[in-house]
Amino acid sequence: MAGLDQLDNPDVELDVLYDLNGLAERLPGGAESVLVFVGQRGIPAALALLLITAWALLRRRPDAAQAVAGVLWAGLAAGIAHLVNVPIRGFVARPRPVDTYPDLHVLVEGNDGHSFVSDHAGAAMAIAVALFLVHRALGLAVFGLAVLQGFVRVMLGVHYPTDVIGGFALGAAVALLLAPLAMAALTPLVALCARTRGLGWIARRPAADGCPSTPRGQQTPERGLAA
Repeated sequence: MAGLDQLDNPDVELDVLYDLNGLAERLPGGAESVLVFVGQRGIPAALALLLITAWALLRRRPDAAQAVAGVLWAGLAAGIAHLVNVPIRGFVARPRPVDTYPDLHVLVEGNDGHSFVSDHAGAAMAIAVALFLVHRALGLAVFGLAVLQGFVRVMLGVHYPTDVIGGFALGAAVALLLAPLAMAALTPLVALCARTRGLGWIARRPAADGCPSTPRGQQTPERGLAA
């Protein structure tokens, strides 16, 4: 398909692109470096940390198997969104903004390939939606990071705003549409792992009375024995 660059980008999209990119251009050198790090590595690292945090928080819930499966699905959904985007990028074949508008101030070099849709935005939104299904607060936190990721990608000059919006839509669709199938497969797998000696740490259901469960093979002292 002869790309979205042939769609005569609406003035509003170009205005947003140039306005956000202009903000980056006016930053001092040190701040530019921080922006590049945040857009390229910082937010993805924060997303990974939030996934680990979610697992640590949810692994001892009464529904630990399902909750941990939801966290696993969040990570897998990000990867699947990336894979689904490969044929989409090739089909749409939209050039990077700088290829069409060389006067943009591009802060990141080496972003070759097509522009639509944004992998960073898609992966972030997939994680946000999948996590929201099992933990609303963490899901909203990741949603905020996803929005920030989208803004920064446009500020860096490597994506159009519609690339980011398309990435959000793709990530949300993958996380929602495939969630029933993914959870049906992952939940029993996590429950099975949790019952094994070597992988029990993955998801461990607490005892009903809040006390640690009795180790396997250890007898509980009998009550009421005569003195």
